[in-house]
Amino acid sequence: MTISIIGAGAAGCFAAIHAKRLLPEADVHIYESMNRPLAKVAITGGGRCNLTNTFAQAGSMAQVYPRGTRLMQRLLHAFDHNATMRWFEAEGVRLTVQEDECVFPASQQAQEIVSTLTRLIRHLGIGLHTGHCLQAIAPEDGRYRLQFAAPEVPDVVSDIVVVATGGAARPSSLVPFSRLSLDVEAPVPSLFPFKIEDEGLTALTGTVVPEVTAFIPGTRFRATGPLLITHWGLSGPAILRLSSYAARHLHDCGYSGVPLAINFLGTANEEEARTMLCQMAARNTDKQVGSVWPEALVRRLWHHLLERHGFDVRMRWSQIGPRRLNALAARLTACPFTITGRSPYKEEFVTCGGISLSNVNASTLECRHHPGLYFAGEILDVDAVTGGFNLQAAWTMGHAVAQAIARRG
Repeated sequence: MTISIIGAGAAGCFAAIHAKRLLPEADVHIYESMNRPLAKVAITGGGRCNLTNTFAQAGSMAQVYPRGTRLMQRLLHAFDHNATMRWFEAEGVRLTVQEDECVFPASQQAQEIVSTLTRLIRHLGIGLHTGHCLQAIAPEDGRYRLQFAAPEVPDVVSDIVVVATGGAARPSSLVPFSRLSLDVEAPVPSLFPFKIEDEGLTALTGTVVPEVTAFIPGTRFRATGPLLITHWGLSGPAILRLSSYAARHLHDCGYSGVPLAINFLGTANEEEARTMLCQMAARNTDKQVGSVWPEALVRRLWHHLLERHGFDVRMRWSQIGPRRLNALAARLTACPFTITGRSPYKEEFVTCGGISLSNVNASTLECRHHPGLYFAGEILDVDAVTGGFNLQAAWTMGHAVAQAIARRG
């Protein structure tokens, strides 16, 4: 049996390793368009590799996987984060769990994960072919012919094909599958910071708020988590999660002129914010408003928010009447901004969209209309919020595909 894996990313390499271990006699090859394997894994988590997540703070599965919720619920029963952690530890990778439940190698080096996987690929005798950009795939007498872009690269005919080419960053990424008549969800970016044109805000570059709620007024899209102010606008887990939840909405709006609101007091509602401010005013009657601020904020951000909403930081708390306290409470819990753009698309971010899940068997990831053809990883319309969940999806789907192939073999 010949097994061809298209894409040497997390899902592809994991599928290849598992398939070869389950079917030692199979001839397994990985074909990668880039010059080196696992390039995205090497930069994920800021170069530390956020390998997975304990899911302890995940809430519902839909909050973690905005697209592919039901599929991931099913597949994680067979290979979840605990299985991932056991697998890597068995291969000699020591792991550490952060307070936010993100799992990293104890070395804090993504290269350790890359080296572990590439070592296993070599040890198992799996063929790894870089610089092989897939141009087309077509059924041929019960097998599949793979054609590559470079004219000097010969075609490959394989019994089993696993497509794990990663996120379809551009519609052209899906061209190789045009002969297969598959349903496709248009790819759009996900997990990106927002551009905010506010000089007073961007002057606070580097400021972090431990917990905010970011939401798009008039929609159901909202996310909580840390907020980071950058020279470009807003980032951090809360913003990245919101960009994931609202990926298609933001795309349809052209990433410009989209209203955004930030609750700088986390999950506190307006009434709770009003009570807090009244207590601050009562305890600090003769102090300047700018000299006392909510615990979650820093002085510079507090001053910016006050001035942004017409408050003089030098005025006394005793000078603020109930109406202005009410107005300040409303602004702190729903501070308005306007999204004027998104960060340029980068390879470390993910894509919403790809091959529709309607094409595949939810248990095996085998294509319903093309037996022996499998899809795994971000090429499918499955993506997650930040925090190690996207890599967990890759490990889980790679494992599922290998198990399904072994049952065939």
